Amino acid sequence: MNIGEAARASGVSAKMIRYYEATGLLAAVERTLGNYRTYAPADIHTLRFIRRARDLGFDMASIARLLALWRDERRSSAEVKHIAEGHIAALRERIGQMQAMLRTLEHLCQHCHGDTRPDCPILDDLAAPDHATSHATPRAAR
Repeated sequence: MNIGEAARASGVSAKMIRYYEATGLLAAVERTLGNYRTYAPADIHTLRFIRRARDLGFDMASIARLLALWRDERRSSAEVKHIAEGHIAALRERIGQMQAMLRTLEHLCQHCHGDTRPDCPILDDLAAPDHATSHATPRAAR
């Protein structure tokens, strides 16, 4: 099947298929005499694996490692679980950071009058020089 058909069958865009091949995540595929890529069912299966891993937020290095483990029939599931648990920890950290940002924005919006006056605590907070490293903590909580 050609790249367009592979894209439809896998749910991965043709551009990303080319990218995955260029980065080695997807092995180089066969080419026709006209130099067009041709994809086998195994390639589509790999692309679906990659898409699902991306949907779960795994980074490219983790996906490469998971692919290697998936292909290794003698693998230990302990290593797969270790990668997944590391990703869970990273997701929890990101969620915590986003929750802190949400609390900050809610706090700022509660203190903004949102009327015709020019003073605005949201803009004041964004312009404050002391936020260079701590963007997600409301002033009241510092």
